[in-house]
Amino acid sequence: MAMVYNLAFDFGASGGRLMMSAFDGKTIELMELHRFPNEPVFCNGTLMWDIYRLVFEMKEGLKKAAALGHSYAGVGIDTWGVDYGLLDADGILIGAPVNYRDVRTANSIDEAAGIVPLSEIYASTGIQFMPFNTVFQFLADKHTRPNVYANAKTLLFMPDLLAYFLTDKTICEYTIASTSQLLDAAQRDWDVALAERLGLRTDLLPALTFPGTVIGTLSESVQRETGLGAVSFVAVGSHDTASAVAGTPFDDANAVFLSCGTWSLLGVETDAPIISEDTFRYNFTNEGGVENTIRFLKNINGLWILQQLRKSWNAKHGVNLGFGDIVQAARSAATKGFSIDPSDPVFLAPQDMAAAIAAFCEKAGQDVPSGIGEHAMAVYNGLTREYKTHMDTLARLAGHDINVINMIGGGIQDELLCEMTAQVTGRTIVAGPIEGSVLGNVLMQLKAGKHIATLAEGRALIKKSFPQKTYTPAL
Repeated sequence: MAMVYNLAFDFGASGGRLMMSAFDGKTIELMELHRFPNEPVFCNGTLMWDIYRLVFEMKEGLKKAAALGHSYAGVGIDTWGVDYGLLDADGILIGAPVNYRDVRTANSIDEAAGIVPLSEIYASTGIQFMPFNTVFQFLADKHTRPNVYANAKTLLFMPDLLAYFLTDKTICEYTIASTSQLLDAAQRDWDVALAERLGLRTDLLPALTFPGTVIGTLSESVQRETGLGAVSFVAVGSHDTASAVAGTPFDDANAVFLSCGTWSLLGVETDAPIISEDTFRYNFTNEGGVENTIRFLKNINGLWILQQLRKSWNAKHGVNLGFGDIVQAARSAATKGFSIDPSDPVFLAPQDMAAAIAAFCEKAGQDVPSGIGEHAMAVYNGLTREYKTHMDTLARLAGHDINVINMIGGGIQDELLCEMTAQVTGRTIVAGPIEGSVLGNVLMQLKAGKHIATLAEGRALIKKSFPQKTYTPAL
């Protein structure tokens, strides 16, 4: 068969890139075309996403794709969850989207609980309570941006907003909408009654589009600006974790996924949501997946802590340590017993992560870590112990043993993290592929274009195309 080329935009909370895939009918190859930072900006006391810079970078990437001279079968976008932009009646974005780490939602869970019991919210949505979920951001908008809220006509989640700027089409993709805590998990549609009880505007919520749907082509203006033709735009699993899980080649029927990036997402793929008093008590979440699946998982503050530790350490000490330097320092640390609780709110968005780690350890009676290695070990120990705790809980809630963990995402390049995860959890780690989100994005494009028939076929292609590494716990 002729080579099939697709384009996949993959955005994380700290950076984005455009990847090109090439499929010859037997294997998939990836090439990075464009990479760029995704840095939030404080504006008038609010943490915002620099949305128009992201649109600029997307177009720069598409120009590079056009320069290669290929004919592209499709393009898709996946991003982080919960955040959104609001369009007015003219289709103009009203203000910049607010970053989920902004403090405006600090009291929103309590506000919602005063209107609708949290147990009732969970019984419908099955979503883990975190203060930055879309439902709580929406409540905060009523107070902090009342004019924006009142004048809005359409809510678009981040991948849908970016797609709008490329296509002029407004959609609301299911997997990203499922992170909002406004969907009925069983019905896979908006819980309008819940939104109304909370006093939220339901007229802003668009009809849902499901992964694998071709929604149109790049707009004529984007075609002219980038030099690309009328490339089809595909709604993929637009939540990056939905794409990452889609791109995971599971071998063991009881395997779990651990997607390691800014956040760590630990869970299993199921056919239906798992909602009970126990899942509510342990605050597990049921997010939408591709092919009518549910991702039953736990969100864990992840490598964001290590990323911010590096940033604050380099700034404070005038150095330029890379992540490899930090791993080496951690392995050589004089004291390896320091540990933090990564779920503590102090690690959500501190101004100085190194200081926050040191203060936490001192307050916990662990003494004060010295040097970057001991600070890093506090993060590694905290993360892997959190993985162990939630892994054991997940096994009980899912009703089966867990012997294998499929680790995916950029974090698997950190071999110390993989080694410690195997040792602390006592489970075999199968690490790979690194580009899980991109590959899941590509698979849904290939399926939409009828180049593959099923997700299972796509996962088999990934396993054949990309290496995996196994880590076993020491006896």
